[in-house]
Amino acid sequence: MKNENIPAEVKSKSLKEARDEINDILNKLESKDADLSGSIEDYKRLIQLNNHIDGLFKKKVREISAIKKDIKKK
Repeated sequence: MKNENIPAEVKSKSLKEARDEINDILNKLESKDADLSGSIEDYKRLIQLNNHIDGLFKKKVREISAIKKDIKKK
């Protein structure tokens, strides 16, 4: 799933908010009362949240790399 397919309300979440939602969904899926049809939607949501977190980490890596390059130039 590409970044463009992530809903705006997921993209607006902080890393902590996304992680907390992922933990809530995982707890729900691990429950003995988990509904299969609902589980598919929960799984799709997990993928969106995971891709969002991946994007946040990639952005941070680019920022750190840019800072390192600036430091090396000086």
